[in-house]
Amino acid sequence: MRPEVEDLIRRHPALGLIGKTPLIPIHVFRKQLPHVKVFAKVEASNPGGSIKDRPVLYMLAHALARGEIRPGRAVLDSSSGNAGIAYAMLGAMLGLEVELVVPGNASLERKKRILAHGAKLIYTDPIEGYDEALRTAHRLGHENPQRYFLCNQYENDGNWLAHYETTAEEILNQTPGKITHFVAGVGTGGTITGVGRRLKEQDASIQIWSIRPEIFPGIEGLKPLGHPGDIVPKILDETVIDRWIDVTSEEAKAHSLALAREGIFAGQSSGAYLEGVLRAGLEAGEGVIVTVLSDLGERYISTSLWETS
Repeated sequence: MRPEVEDLIRRHPALGLIGKTPLIPIHVFRKQLPHVKVFAKVEASNPGGSIKDRPVLYMLAHALARGEIRPGRAVLDSSSGNAGIAYAMLGAMLGLEVELVVPGNASLERKKRILAHGAKLIYTDPIEGYDEALRTAHRLGHENPQRYFLCNQYENDGNWLAHYETTAEEILNQTPGKITHFVAGVGTGGTITGVGRRLKEQDASIQIWSIRPEIFPGIEGLKPLGHPGDIVPKILDETVIDRWIDVTSEEAKAHSLALAREGIFAGQSSGAYLEGVLRAGLEAGEGVIVTVLSDLGERYISTSLWETS
């Protein structure tokens, strides 16, 4: 863990609640994959309810240590919602002003929590997708450098380092010498890059599979890369990815509902990751596959994710 992160946790002990999430067995594929063990990191146990608490803690700790955040200068970034909640929550804990650019169709639950922590929201046209929110945040940051510190999670090395130093290390400790596959996806690229790099260092034979959603209606929090004009996160290290898996929103929904029937209430990206887990397991026939349950299912109550009729 970075010294500046450790120092910030010492001064604000509540930040120590971030990370050290449980790794639990997933049984939804017990019939299809009888010789495969599936585990998932329950990132909803972070205080902000998602995996994004980890990189936001690292990025803010680094910026504070370097004096990039100061009175009168707001933290600015774009988000699909989960990172926005992490920024707003940590901003409230640390007494920082926070402004966030989000697509107008971000779920109501996300928007309400961000506002409850005292952060400001700037909305972009949902038809333009997450990339428009990213472009808007960059424009505001470059036009008003005295007003804003643009944290820029798509380019900030603190993003992937958080997963390299915490998420991946936890996975290695929780599956000593046994993991064969890791399945996740690309929002900002931080998780797949950080975890992928560390796992490959430990054992180059570990397979890293990444989910790629369809363009429309898409899967909240994941980027549909591979199309003309797509903004590819600068921190994304595609060399660690062994396989790209195209997943539809309906496949993601079906797996989220299957998880719910098992008593695990997680969001749409978690369902998408399980499609990747299923395909990896069917191909391998045996092994230990680890994925992440990125956030809370409650974060999608106002969307169509949980409609079953």
